[in-house]
Amino acid sequence: MKNRAAPRRPANEAYLERAAAHYLARFASSVGNFKDVLWRKVDRRGLADGVDRATAQQWIDAIAGRFIALGLLNDEVFAQARAGSLLRRGKPRRMIQSALLAKGVAADVAADAVASLSEHSGDPDFDAAVGFARRKRLGPYGLPAASDDRRRKDLAAFARAGFSYQMARRVLDGLE
Repeated sequence: MKNRAAPRRPANEAYLERAAAHYLARFASSVGNFKDVLWRKVDRRGLADGVDRATAQQWIDAIAGRFIALGLLNDEVFAQARAGSLLRRGKPRRMIQSALLAKGVAADVAADAVASLSEHSGDPDFDAAVGFARRKRLGPYGLPAASDDRRRKDLAAFARAGFSYQMARRVLDGLE
């Protein structure tokens, strides 16, 4: 006799509340991303007979509202933290802004978070490029043999990461 798992029960408000708390215990999130996660849970489990998507939308909005009131969801705080994290990982400002928008952060909040990166650093894109070069062992952080082929490959790596040609040259040439 095979061991079969019990069929999943349809999503309800209590289930979504528990799933939301569990998700936020593990991950920081924007409000838009949080709602998308809850919708995926609804889509995966389905809804009980007689419950429509409008009711599920009301549940999700109510849960998000409670979590915002508790201070567990805050787009500004999320955007600031995520922007700083991505900058330290070697992402340029325009890619940081795109990543924030993809996570459901409003355009003005994302722009403010990216603009605030300049407060902590004179040139955040240069700092990100140096961090990228260090992490990928490119240019001055790579092998000492600086052949033309190696330089082209390093420039290509910078381009794929979203850095401008001028910024890549500046890092590879060791200029500050």
